[in-house]
Amino acid sequence: MGHSIRQAFHSGKFVTGFVIFGLILLVVFVYPLFVPAPPLEIIGQGTFFEPGVYVNVYDSIGAKQYTLNLEGAAEKRIASKLSDEDRTAIKEWLVAAGVAEGEIDPTNTEQLLEKWFSMFDPAKKIAGMTNAKRNYYIRLNSSIQGLLATEGAVLATKDPATGALQEAGSVPQTSFVNVAQVPNVRILPLGTDNFGRDVLTELVAAARVSLMIGLIAGFIATFIGVTLGLISGFIGGMVDDSVMFVTNLFTVIPSFVLLILISFSIGQEKRGAFTVAVVIGFTGWVWTARAVRSQVISLRNRDHVNLSRLSGHSLFSIILRDILPYIASYVMMAFVLQISIGILAEAGLSILGLGPRTTEVPTLGLMMNWAMIYQAHILGKWWAFFPVILVIALITFSINLMNTGLDQVFNPTLRE
Repeated sequence: MGHSIRQAFHSGKFVTGFVIFGLILLVVFVYPLFVPAPPLEIIGQGTFFEPGVYVNVYDSIGAKQYTLNLEGAAEKRIASKLSDEDRTAIKEWLVAAGVAEGEIDPTNTEQLLEKWFSMFDPAKKIAGMTNAKRNYYIRLNSSIQGLLATEGAVLATKDPATGALQEAGSVPQTSFVNVAQVPNVRILPLGTDNFGRDVLTELVAAARVSLMIGLIAGFIATFIGVTLGLISGFIGGMVDDSVMFVTNLFTVIPSFVLLILISFSIGQEKRGAFTVAVVIGFTGWVWTARAVRSQVISLRNRDHVNLSRLSGHSLFSIILRDILPYIASYVMMAFVLQISIGILAEAGLSILGLGPRTTEVPTLGLMMNWAMIYQAHILGKWWAFFPVILVIALITFSINLMNTGLDQVFNPTLRE
């Protein structure tokens, strides 16, 4: 066994896959030690917050302020609230309202906003304009109010006696705060999802659960397949015919269709991660059983096997000591591949809404399902689905790379 492991690590493909898979496991188990927050905790009152560093506005006002006269700061502020698309939209509205197109220069911010504020009327009806477009202009008008102002923002407090507002201070446009001095700062490298949950924390937990599902499903499928393949291939006769009859039935019915039917019959409330893993395992053993049977048939008439028969060894002993060690490397490759198949099967089931129940733990498939339901791919919220696709791809790629490396090491026809 030790020699086989050393041989495997001589394969470049196996080592590459092993390193990628190991790094994924390292992140999955180390990250929760530093960020112990529940993966399904809702932290954002809204949907799809963009990735970035979030600083509490209230605390930033009370933090020590520094005056920085940075060149281009005003232009950045304007650009953040008035994009090129907004400038084009303003020009379109002004032209539709009767302003000559030649009088409008979208690059001249001061002139553009002066014409806009002097003419825009939310009640004005423009021919051919939809309600959605009209609401867009109303929101745009609210967001750019005071955009060209040079004075600071005034802070006011309420007089407890009269209830009137009194100026308590102001925040100049040149004032900056050091993020390290603000007590409430939250880094969201991947933003939040449709429920306002931290995508990175959720992704790490989902990867851990999906790996667990893949391991359980892979173990069950490999155990059933190897057991049936050993018995069928070694005993032969009626036993072989019976096992092959059942195997052929499962071959005729596509395993994923069978998986969908079983998952649907179980019901949403009873479908936990472990249950889904067991179902995947019980429907994914067919190809392993057929492959192991073929290997055993080629081994059962070898001299050492016949010698064990003549020595009176039991059937169980012969299979365990004279057959299984010769196909151990193949069983290992089958198990590795079954893990990948289990992860992909769970992802496919969850995308269809037939995965584990959504109130318990996240999985990679469930995250894809939530992103699709809330149209993250249509709205351009890439952080809600692209990292999930990337993690699934990395896991399956690393596993298949390890399987290819093992095949090159243990398959004489492929050995260099």
